[in-house]
Amino acid sequence: MKALIQRVASANVVVEGNTVGAINQGLLVFIGVEKNDTLIEADKMIGKLLSYRVFTDSEGKMNLSVGDVAGGVLLISQFTLAADTKSGTRPGFSTAKNPVEAERLYDYMVECFKIKHNEVASGVFGADMQVSLVNDGPVTFLLTC
Repeated sequence: MKALIQRVASANVVVEGNTVGAINQGLLVFIGVEKNDTLIEADKMIGKLLSYRVFTDSEGKMNLSVGDVAGGVLLISQFTLAADTKSGTRPGFSTAKNPVEAERLYDYMVECFKIKHNEVASGVFGADMQVSLVNDGPVTFLLTC
């Protein structure tokens, strides 16, 4: 499982002209579910995302998590993160989990986030989404489990 996270001042996602999710300060999280990912990897990633320290403290050091700053989390499914890009000039997707199982894991993650964190928004699995953000920093990390 891969999660591309960006520390944002704000972010939103639009599907078919309608805003389906938006946050102010927090984390924009793109989630790529790979073939061998299970609930175990999902739970590890949730824990990592909620505790990952990317927000600055009073001394300007990245010591605070999204929970510490009462920030929002916007979760977006992005199967292209699971692409095999090791060779050639076209990505391969044999490393991505099949859509039915990937959606199940993504939905599980969204529900877990809603239980464990106050402000959670999400995109629509498999939809054509337009994501807008104001990257704060910029601060971007690729997390794996």
